[in-house]
Amino acid sequence: MEIKSNLASMLYSSTLSATRPATDASQQPSISGGIASAAKDFIQTLQRGEEVAKQGLVGRADPLSVVEALAATELAVETAVTLRDRVVEAYQEILRMPV
Repeated sequence: MEIKSNLASMLYSSTLSATRPATDASQQPSISGGIASAAKDFIQTLQRGEEVAKQGLVGRADPLSVVEALAATELAVETAVTLRDRVVEAYQEILRMPV
């Protein structure tokens, strides 16, 4: 999968704050919070794409916005599939480790 530059910069900026040491324990980012945030963004992207597609079918949305929403949805799904594949690959590598 080819990652677009704007997505890469967005992901970099979101992970940059996670790598900085926090001065207060309440400021430390959690992995589960990041995953929950990413899942929420993914769901919102899918819902927005679905709504714009519905509006486009009934003639309430212009074709450009429909294409943009569907492209964002496609990118989100491809990213989720790539992430899933990497997690499965890492899990399989862990299983292959000698004990």
